[in-house]
Amino acid sequence: MPMRRMVLQIGMGTDIRGDEPTKAAVRALRDALWHNSLTITHALGVDVDSMRVKVTIGVPDPRRVDKAAVLAVLPHGTGTVEVVEGGLAIPTADGSGVTLLAQAAAEVFLDLPEGAAA
Repeated sequence: MPMRRMVLQIGMGTDIRGDEPTKAAVRALRDALWHNSLTITHALGVDVDSMRVKVTIGVPDPRRVDKAAVLAVLPHGTGTVEVVEGGLAIPTADGSGVTLLAQAAAEVFLDLPEGAAA
């Protein structure tokens, strides 16, 4: 059976002073995940660790994000991380640094057993 997207979670994270896109990306994914309690696996009778999670992160400099650090945020299932150009880099008032904003989208996919409702 093909995997079907069951949930889309969206979050935003920042690094106020450090210009660390990984920190902002991790915070964005946590924001997306920690505001929800996914009971769908229990309702459908499937193991919570059978989830496949596709994470997309938007930051100003995608090359600087540690994908493994972002992936480590997932509490259940397995996942992939794609980092794309996005987010914001806001210069500080004195021009000595930036505040980074990252966006995260976490798509949860399940391979449902025969007869399960979609």
